[in-house]
Amino acid sequence: MKSLKLTLVLFILIISANQNFALPRYALRMGAQCIDCHVDPSGGAMRNRGGWHYGLRVLPLVSPRERDKDLPMDDMIGKNIQFGLDYRSQYIYSQQLGKTTFQKMQGSMYVNVKVMDSIDIYSNYDFVNADWTGFVIAHILPNSSYVKAGSFVPDYGVLLDDHTAYTRGGDLGYLFTTNTRQGLIFDPRYNVTGVEVGYNISDFGLFTASVGAPVSLNFQSDPAYTASIHFSPVIANKVALMFGGSFTNFSGPLIYTQVPSEHKVNMYGGFLGFGVDNFTLIGEYDIAQDYILTGTKSSAQMLEASYVLFKGLEAVLRYDRFDPNINVTNDDVSRLVAGFSFYPFSSIEIIPEYRFQFAHQQPNQPPLPKQDSALLQFHFYY
Repeated sequence: MKSLKLTLVLFILIISANQNFALPRYALRMGAQCIDCHVDPSGGAMRNRGGWHYGLRVLPLVSPRERDKDLPMDDMIGKNIQFGLDYRSQYIYSQQLGKTTFQKMQGSMYVNVKVMDSIDIYSNYDFVNADWTGFVIAHILPNSSYVKAGSFVPDYGVLLDDHTAYTRGGDLGYLFTTNTRQGLIFDPRYNVTGVEVGYNISDFGLFTASVGAPVSLNFQSDPAYTASIHFSPVIANKVALMFGGSFTNFSGPLIYTQVPSEHKVNMYGGFLGFGVDNFTLIGEYDIAQDYILTGTKSSAQMLEASYVLFKGLEAVLRYDRFDPNINVTNDDVSRLVAGFSFYPFSSIEIIPEYRFQFAHQQPNQPPLPKQDSALLQFHFYY
């Protein structure tokens, strides 16, 4: 039974790591916003025409415009239908299990149909995880602001591409030694069906507010309310900032207990980042009130630094920490993630990564097992 639980933990870690979300450090480095590269103004998933060109022609070490200049490449079907894809697989090692395995992680196909200059119909289906999201987005409000309706990921915090970060979904409800959740609710399975309104503040800010029924955590009655504000001003040549805050309120069963009764959970936090030439630093801090038990507060933190060593190769270092109860000492978990993001050719990303896991040894408890892990991930996109 113990072996089965450990295998399940490894499987969940595998399918959740590095899903198809945007890379905020790219936007920060370019002095851009999410909408500059993605169909969804709050970021993630399908790239728009600008993001498609950036990913295929600017990001990699070798791009088609440097080789194969006569090779026709396009992501359009006709004049108003755009398609895209993300496929990920990886080879992973678990120190606790003492084993390695190969795993398919993601097989997403995107389609966006522009029915008018201001209205798009978007669909995303992941064949590996049998997960679908889709919405209609209408840029009909002042300053190209929008209304979005359908199934989507709420706009909260920094949308990292790695959902095992504790400010996102963490290890999806399992801790290696205690089988308890570490991390917030924003894992790859979390999306809502509802409505979102986004208002562009000049050309450097975005305010979003959404209401919708969560479809992944089996909430039973009240919808989830989420609001976020982002600012991304460019201070000087090759110097940009990113800062803002988020709030969400939802109803659901207590995370760490079998009590079926519902209660209200409030989550709120802030984020801050800056980019100088090839270097970026992004941090986020969140508080979750009544997330584990009523009357308690949990905290989640993330700090990520990245540096472009040369065109196509980037070093990334991230620190994560999750404290289930900020009033209790030595119950927090943390980890240090060190790796590289390598784009040798267009549509190909290779990610070698090592994760150092840290937890406190509790008195009168068996010694904690070693929990480090390593992975080599392959990402193919278009």
